[in-house]
Amino acid sequence: MRDRNALFNSELLSELAPFTISGYDLFREVIETDSALPAKLKSLFAAVAACNRRYPELARNELDRAARLGLTRNEAAAGLILLSSLRGEGAALAFDATIRAIYPPACEDANPPRHPSSHPPELVRAAPGEAEANFKAYFGTTPPALATLLRLAPKGADGYFLMRKGTIDCNQLDRKAAELMLIAVLASDYSPQAATHIRAARAVGATDEEMAEAILCAVPSAGIAAWMATGVLLEAQQ
Repeated sequence: MRDRNALFNSELLSELAPFTISGYDLFREVIETDSALPAKLKSLFAAVAACNRRYPELARNELDRAARLGLTRNEAAAGLILLSSLRGEGAALAFDATIRAIYPPACEDANPPRHPSSHPPELVRAAPGEAEANFKAYFGTTPPALATLLRLAPKGADGYFLMRKGTIDCNQLDRKAAELMLIAVLASDYSPQAATHIRAARAVGATDEEMAEAILCAVPSAGIAAWMATGVLLEAQQ
């Protein structure tokens, strides 16, 4: 059963704008039902996009639905990893609080994190030249901004490499799902950087239908402009 369309809560919209709430209900149907992508993943993408846009109540509602659909806490943590890299400490800790609210200790996965916050994990360091090699392998070349970072602040380049590696490789979702979640969050910001991850998603097997549904996960928090800014990139990247 789908959740109630939140816009129904507005008496003014219900009275004056039936087309608006009807159209939004169709976007909701895409997100909340299994199709090209499972609904539990789309609900996670919508939650991460909402946190990115600083709508905590919306983020919590979306993640609650994802949990009801079977998303585990560790799978939800993929959004935390992504926001840590893509949007920084504030957004990451906001989503961490959302995860803790939806997955209380009694409902946590059987295997808790090895390193409680009072005992930080041993830090990883990039090997000499590893960051630059990774940039070339992933992007096809070293983007100018990263070339400048390598030249002026090499530790920053290593940090970028490690955080990007964590976003793509070190979460409980597969690589395709990680790329699709990146597309959803970048769509919520109307960011042209989504083009990079559209290419990367295609490279790991994502279909245009899957990418379209990922983009539409940004609509609850960023409106139909999210599609207009990002959907066009699907054709541009053909």
